[in-house]
Amino acid sequence: MYAITGISGQVGGALARALLEAGKHVRGVVRDARKGEPWSARGCEVAIADMNDANALADAFEGAEGVFVLLPPVFDPLPGFPEAREAIEAIVAAVTRARPRRIVCLSTVGAQATETNLLTQHTLLQEALLAQAIPVTFLRPGWFMENSAWDVQSARDEGIVYSFLQPLDRAIPMIATEDVGRTAATLLQNTWQGARIVELEGPQRVSPNDIAAAFSTVLGKPVRAQVVPRDTWRDMFEQQGMKNPMPRIRMLDGFNEGWIDFEGSSGDIVKGHVTLDSVIRKLVA
Repeated sequence: MYAITGISGQVGGALARALLEAGKHVRGVVRDARKGEPWSARGCEVAIADMNDANALADAFEGAEGVFVLLPPVFDPLPGFPEAREAIEAIVAAVTRARPRRIVCLSTVGAQATETNLLTQHTLLQEALLAQAIPVTFLRPGWFMENSAWDVQSARDEGIVYSFLQPLDRAIPMIATEDVGRTAATLLQNTWQGARIVELEGPQRVSPNDIAAAFSTVLGKPVRAQVVPRDTWRDMFEQQGMKNPMPRIRMLDGFNEGWIDFEGSSGDIVKGHVTLDSVIRKLVA
């Protein structure tokens, strides 16, 4: 049996579908019973557990051959990441008690970065899981192609993709969530000892100009990328309601300055198969 946190999200859902297709027994871990209903209908067992509740998580992980760990996303964290630290403490306590045979943890490109940024939450989780004895794989995908969902309206209405990634012709590692889920499913069914890191990107690296070109192809109209000036970010994010925008700003700086990137050699990076155009087509539809 494989226990999956975040099964109601894009990555967790793709992972669950891949395991079900392989004939595996899946236990979906959800906070809200209603979110588990579609998975129960597909034959999954459903466990109710908040990611901050160590006892409920341990019950959900009990008897699992493998556990998929996804840290709840916090996009506007308090200084010091107390929200992530609370969840990490519960996750580590739960796996220590339940002792699954192995763990696959969804991490991120750049988790090795030493500068504090929004992705530091994943660095903290990695450090905590490294301190326990269960074999663990840290799956580090690139920037999600599905982040372009935020660009659909402006691309359609204005013919513009407003980009925080810059310069516009600089390509970075990107990946479709479907590829992330399917890779996680494969990793969960592997056996290994100790800790390992798997870095994952799509068929080719993607620039903001590439994203605009994909929208142009799908929409059948000219679409161009336009830089969002760095000196406007803080005011913009605060006007959107963020109270602590610096972690997000520093994350974007990390991609743009190159210190958020893969740390392994290029030959070791796993490649997905889903193309940017196919992701954009789904987002537009």
